[in-house]
Amino acid sequence: MSELTIRPVRGLPELREGDDLAHMIRERTDLEAGDVVVVVQKAISKIEGRIARVDESEKMEVILSEAKRVVRTRGSLVIAETRHGFICASAGVDASNAPEPGTLVLLPIDPDASASLLRERLGELTGRVVGVIVTDSFGRPWRQGTTDVAIGAAGIEVLRDLKGERDPNGYELKSTVIAIADEIAGAAQLVMGKLDRTPVAIVRGLDVAGHGTARDLVMPADRSLFD
Repeated sequence: MSELTIRPVRGLPELREGDDLAHMIRERTDLEAGDVVVVVQKAISKIEGRIARVDESEKMEVILSEAKRVVRTRGSLVIAETRHGFICASAGVDASNAPEPGTLVLLPIDPDASASLLRERLGELTGRVVGVIVTDSFGRPWRQGTTDVAIGAAGIEVLRDLKGERDPNGYELKSTVIAIADEIAGAAQLVMGKLDRTPVAIVRGLDVAGHGTARDLVMPADRSLFD
């Protein structure tokens, strides 16, 4: 493996519906084959027009309209399952880093398709074969704080199954599956930040090309221990 680097893409403007994000990325960085382009969900949602203009009293109505089901509530906190199968706060509806006051950012309709389209466009513009991950911040059962995870992916190995492999002592791994896409998402968030308006990072030096999607990361209902 070559040296791992994670670089933020600086200087991106406030994104609007219809913007060519791939073109903006190409103008600001040189991509290499095998790079993974990590993009925060809000950037994708903005260029896809997934913005709702509401007052504060309507926020809950929007959350419920985006939810497939409500999993838990505590006061104003709603944990819901989205149409994608994600279980997260407020069904992914968020006012932070919205384009302007009085607006909410909704999750993309199909984040895997969004990742695929961005990957194809980057390929057209640069001639490079890259991977793309769309990320969002999720909480985790039994753990404080949030971390970024992959909600969309294209051109990468999303899960690495090590079952049947042996450790240095010869022990055979029975159930180890590594969430590669989530680990990349969390690492990239460290350079993008939450308040810096830096929605894109380039991860270089990993051999993770593959054909997975973020839907592969969703825990099947019959294996969930938390519902």
